[in-house]
Amino acid sequence: MKSSKYILFIALLGICIGCSLTKDLQEGQYAVYENNIEGIQKSEKDELYGLIEQEPNTRFLGSSLGVTIYRIGRNFYDSIKVATKLETAEEKLAAIESARDSLPEDKKLRKKEDKLNSKIESLEKKLEFGNAVMRTGNPLVVLDSAETETTVSNLKGYLANNGFFDSKVGFEVETKKKKAFVTYRISEGAPYIIDSVYTKSDNPEIIKLLKQRSEDSHLSEGDLYIQDNIVMERNRIEELLKNNGFYMFSKSYINYIAYQDTASKTIDLEQVIQKPTFTDKHEVYTIDSIVFRINPPSNEFADRRVQERFRDVNFSFYRDRYSAKVLASRIFLETGQPYSRTAAIETQRQLSNLDLFRFVNITFDTLGTSLNANIFTQPNQKYQLTNQLGMTITEQLPGPFFSTSLRNRNFFRAGEILEFNFRAGLEGVASATGQGVYQSSEVSTGVTVIFPRFLIPFAPGSLQKYGRYNPNTRTRLSYIYTNRPEYTRNAVNGLLSYTWATSTNRIHYTLNAADISYIRTPKLQQEFLDILEDLQNEGNNLIWSFLPSFISSISGQTVINFNKYGDFTSSKASLLRLFAESGGTSLNFFDVRSNSEPGIEYANFQWVKTQIDFRRYYPLDEDQKFAYRLNFGWARPYGVSAGILPYEKYFFAGGGTSVRAWQARRLGPGSYVPETGEGGEYDYTNEQPAEMILESMLEYRRKLVGYFDMALFVDVGNSWVIGYDAARPGADFRYDRFYKELAVGTGLGLRMDFDFLVVRLDLATKAVDPSKPEGQRWVLDNINFKRPFGVKGQTVLNFGIGYPF
Repeated sequence: MKSSKYILFIALLGICIGCSLTKDLQEGQYAVYENNIEGIQKSEKDELYGLIEQEPNTRFLGSSLGVTIYRIGRNFYDSIKVATKLETAEEKLAAIESARDSLPEDKKLRKKEDKLNSKIESLEKKLEFGNAVMRTGNPLVVLDSAETETTVSNLKGYLANNGFFDSKVGFEVETKKKKAFVTYRISEGAPYIIDSVYTKSDNPEIIKLLKQRSEDSHLSEGDLYIQDNIVMERNRIEELLKNNGFYMFSKSYINYIAYQDTASKTIDLEQVIQKPTFTDKHEVYTIDSIVFRINPPSNEFADRRVQERFRDVNFSFYRDRYSAKVLASRIFLETGQPYSRTAAIETQRQLSNLDLFRFVNITFDTLGTSLNANIFTQPNQKYQLTNQLGMTITEQLPGPFFSTSLRNRNFFRAGEILEFNFRAGLEGVASATGQGVYQSSEVSTGVTVIFPRFLIPFAPGSLQKYGRYNPNTRTRLSYIYTNRPEYTRNAVNGLLSYTWATSTNRIHYTLNAADISYIRTPKLQQEFLDILEDLQNEGNNLIWSFLPSFISSISGQTVINFNKYGDFTSSKASLLRLFAESGGTSLNFFDVRSNSEPGIEYANFQWVKTQIDFRRYYPLDEDQKFAYRLNFGWARPYGVSAGILPYEKYFFAGGGTSVRAWQARRLGPGSYVPETGEGGEYDYTNEQPAEMILESMLEYRRKLVGYFDMALFVDVGNSWVIGYDAARPGADFRYDRFYKELAVGTGLGLRMDFDFLVVRLDLATKAVDPSKPEGQRWVLDNINFKRPFGVKGQTVLNFGIGYPF
């Protein structure tokens, strides 16, 4: 298997190297091979390079995979044939549209029309960009003098917009063997500095408001003159005035006049607030009334309206009663108060978050300087049924599954959402006792009720107080039945959870006030029980998951999302997740027996757990990015647990989202040495639970061609046990040696980014293996031309959906 992968890689490499980048170029044509900008001293280098119109094709060993793919697709592409098909399809569409004029309700004609429209859209795309193979690759970038002149114009415009009014830009093209090397030469000159900023307006209210918030201004004396700062300042002033009652104001009333002193290289900036054309001055508008209307499906139901007034809001409901109290908690406009655009936008967003309405529209009627706010909505579909049928595989053979979900909106007529879920599946799994592949079945069902408020006893004012934080209370009761060859397992879970977020939606909070599970295994095969006991002797406490167990916990989580982490297309961003959990908290109210006592019938657990997860994304340019992750976790049992955690509460290192050079959950703990097989290689059959984890991942990501991206990565980390583990020597955490036990893996990744889905392949190899004796832990030198994948088990291929972090 590994040999075939290696041969395929060499074959692809040979194809790429064999295809010359400048192949088939005509006389006088040159491939853009390299761009350089000289003379940059104070300007942003990356931004200037981003203005170059013709970027060279991505190359590897002098050739371009994208160009090679494009040329392969071009060999069986006929643009004339595509144009003929497009013309024929358009003629057929015109005939069908003509026929539909006389038969507008004909379903067959409408279906043909839709089919032809789709075909024409596909042919137009094919005619403009080529066939699917060509669109996956990239055409060769051929030097175009017009594009070079456009680049010069772009550079001049950027420099002028950033205060370099006296700058000069030229270019020089050097050609060699059909390759063009373009150099853009810049003479920046001295930048212009803002000497003063003066605001001119006949409205004293505006002048007063601007002075009160002058510290937020993007234009300050001594700063470089930057056109983007002027744009940001215009937007800031518009937002400031609209949030303080100036409903009719817009940034079109703001003009800037720059007085340039060429001798001192300074700018005196005059900010002019012009008068409106419809009145003498900009006025402050006040909310006079608020009407909230839930429209019926048609006018036939107009007589079924229910009128209600609450907190100065006039509600008009259709048919089903809604809770005026709940809806009013999501309305942040107030009668008698000045208009605020932020309040209007937040009202629309929070009402949409309720998931009760198809849309939420807010309009304002003016009467003098008074505003009548009209909030129009229409009920969302009350019942929503979602069915899914497919195949799933977790171990050996795929099997079918069926799932259904029923959502009932406004269940108690106060904005609640009731969800019922059911899932059933069959799958082929390998027997843990080594008796071949058996059928495994699993059935799960659950009922969830989501309340759009905090359910807090003796706190009647909490609804209005916390409405702007999108509060939710979630209650859930679920049941899971698993039937495998070795055991039959039942699990019942109950959850009471609170979630909320800041008004900017940047920080999300979750408090699981009660998470209680009861687990029972009525059937347990003796051979499997023997295996579990052997694992326990080796430091793996999986056996406790099959004893009757009562598990409860209280946990909290905070997720801080800086600059929309997850949108890997724009600026740098980061995410911080903080998690803390206290397990067995409810047990403290009862006198329960310790797991270490003889004759224990039910496993009881008490523990504390915390985790810190930080992720950072940093783009170098449009095609290159860096991303890294730091993850630390710590868990400790106490009390009746007898030193044992519930199995799912342990930390595990290794796998597609951890240190990828190790199989999932098989790294560590510490310098523990796994058992060896017949050939002397490590046996990674058993999972390795731990009570502490420390890991970091660093990735360099780059676009390749079409849907394909690549990544180079280095992963560092390990897990440990707190305290000595007799079954796994070296597994315990020690300050004087833990840094020597950090595993290091490195590798190459291929990602297929389809916008809606990212498919990931990561080929990782071990570089530092902490299970080896000290002085022998560097194992990367096991890889050479004779052994491209190192020794057995050194290289791991991970498949995943989405980015690893």
